[in-house]
Amino acid sequence: MGRNVQINRQTFFGFLTGVITGTAVGLGGFFLAQSRNTGGMGSVMFLLIPFCSGFTISLVTSRRGAKIAATVWFAAFTSVLISIGALLALKEEGLLCVILALPWLAAGLAVGGFCGHLFQKYIVRRFSRPGPATMAMFGFLPLLILAGKSVEQPTLLKTRREVVSDSILLAASPDRVWANIQSIDSLHVSKPFLMHIGLPIPERCTLERTGVGAKRICYFDKGSIEETVIDWDPPHKMRFTIDRTNMPGRHWLGFEDAEYTLEPEGNLTKLTRTTTITSHLYPVWYWRYFERLGVTSEHQYILQNAAARLSR
Repeated sequence: MGRNVQINRQTFFGFLTGVITGTAVGLGGFFLAQSRNTGGMGSVMFLLIPFCSGFTISLVTSRRGAKIAATVWFAAFTSVLISIGALLALKEEGLLCVILALPWLAAGLAVGGFCGHLFQKYIVRRFSRPGPATMAMFGFLPLLILAGKSVEQPTLLKTRREVVSDSILLAASPDRVWANIQSIDSLHVSKPFLMHIGLPIPERCTLERTGVGAKRICYFDKGSIEETVIDWDPPHKMRFTIDRTNMPGRHWLGFEDAEYTLEPEGNLTKLTRTTTITSHLYPVWYWRYFERLGVTSEHQYILQNAAARLSR
């Protein structure tokens, strides 16, 4: 009985130590590796930091037995939840971005945890005094993160541009469509899936006056985008430059300009919305799809709303 109590106590303190250590490494690494100039993030953020977090969790909790192995992974899971909750509370990241990054974080944690176990088993335990070896690793990992950041920084500073266009055919004249897209008092159509898990939801847009130089503000459920009209050709084209974006998280994402074009097609009007975004998020092959999907979802929501307004 006494031995079981001792094992349970060791398991609990191992779990607690792992959670504290993993959270400290994860949050510390996030702020250490983030590019403050661009908000850019890449392999260091999504793989190296989770690797270091998993490594240290395994290092401080790793012992023999399946129960202890389960404790390591539970500690890793808990530390991730705490770290994510802190970043969301501080508005450093948005929920959708976190969800999309989870596969990378899980992979880094798993590999790091396994390597930490091997390091504990084959290296640390060979020392008569394992404390110094463990502390040396804790001192080495921040240096590893900083070295990775230094190597990756030139890539994160490169501005990547994406132009996304979506169109809809409307049963109305260009003049009537034009009148309905200058200002939008509300949007009440079905929301795309991504808006249910964190994608900003457009609510209304206001235009102070007509013509080049006019200011337009689009309000979202969390934040707003301020625009200036740089091309005004009714009822054919309206183009804005993005002056300021007030959104929580998404420091790596920027908006350059937005445009509406209207083309008559028989008795219909083809309304096209185009948005140019900038990104400092890598690897490109993974994030580009989701960036474009997010913009397309916003476009479809706005275009469907225009269709609903014109059908009344």
